[in-house]
Amino acid sequence: MLYHFLYPLKDHFFVLNVFKYLTFRTGGAFVTSFLVVLILGKWFIQKMRGMSVRQKINMYGVEHLEKLHQHKEGTPTMGGLLMVAGVLVAMFLWGNWANTLIIYTTLVFVWLAAVGFWDDYVKMKGNKKGISRSKKLGLQAVVGLLVGVFVLFDHDASGTVVVPFFKEITVPLGIFYLLWSAFMVSATSNAVNFSDGLDGLAGGCIVSMSVVFAIMSYLSGNLQFSNYLFIPYIRGAGELTVLCGALAGSCLGFLWYNSFPAQVFMGDVGSLAMGGVLGTVALFIKKEFLFVIAGGVFVWEALSVVLQLVSVRIRKKKVFKAAPIHHHYQILGIPESKIVIRFWIVAILLAVISMLTLKIQ
Repeated sequence: MLYHFLYPLKDHFFVLNVFKYLTFRTGGAFVTSFLVVLILGKWFIQKMRGMSVRQKINMYGVEHLEKLHQHKEGTPTMGGLLMVAGVLVAMFLWGNWANTLIIYTTLVFVWLAAVGFWDDYVKMKGNKKGISRSKKLGLQAVVGLLVGVFVLFDHDASGTVVVPFFKEITVPLGIFYLLWSAFMVSATSNAVNFSDGLDGLAGGCIVSMSVVFAIMSYLSGNLQFSNYLFIPYIRGAGELTVLCGALAGSCLGFLWYNSFPAQVFMGDVGSLAMGGVLGTVALFIKKEFLFVIAGGVFVWEALSVVLQLVSVRIRKKKVFKAAPIHHHYQILGIPESKIVIRFWIVAILLAVISMLTLKIQ
């Protein structure tokens, strides 16, 4: 709202001209979301403790993991509410709400946060499994379909998928783009959710990924840069830079309390919303395959779960000692903090590699 209220006064106060710059508002959103989470964090943790909103450990019968995570029993959860609040406050202040991409992306963010909140609430009430898998996937798919409808009928992003590393090769999906968008939002949302199992793991990886998509959104929304780099120009996509800045700031602020040993856990309310909104940004700027590179940690976590399930069902044998893959490393005896930091290192490395792909086409 600062953009709408203050930028029109630029003719009277020249300094207010800075509000037209995406870089300035992205920085403002980053700092605002970080401070909101940091300032409210201590109060929020005490509030959740007082309301007995605490983590119930469920390692699905893996005895060794139960012992490793037993000390976390009773830690306040639903910390994702802090992250959601940080992003929404930052976007309220620094976002351009005349931009339809911002409106739709924020709606996806709130929708998935609500789904995650419902799941966390059910777990808190005693059902360790939360809402059923079919309900969760269905609600994720519905909002993904709505994203696809917007792309196909209300925006010039078009229902095509851009093939990476090739300048002009695209795959027109037509009406099947709806299925693609539903898959993308559901897959990215769940991939981050699978990764949220160790203190600070998901939050740290989201920071580096948000930075990548902030840069990509800025380039995609700039006609000169997009033409020079041979990437699709997406009208209004530059505004998503501000949103990605808010995501990064919110996660960084959350790490203040979620880093090992965690004082609060993210919960599904945070992981589903953060993963799904990044998947939505990827859809809007035609960088779905970049998610596989920049979000390689999340992709590998999700794949480890799928491989484990398929192997157990078909071969009656496990591929990993436990899934997601970070639990496999725990059982091997690697300390939790070391696993997390190594995953962060890999995430940063993949972020750099994903930026290099701009010149490999």
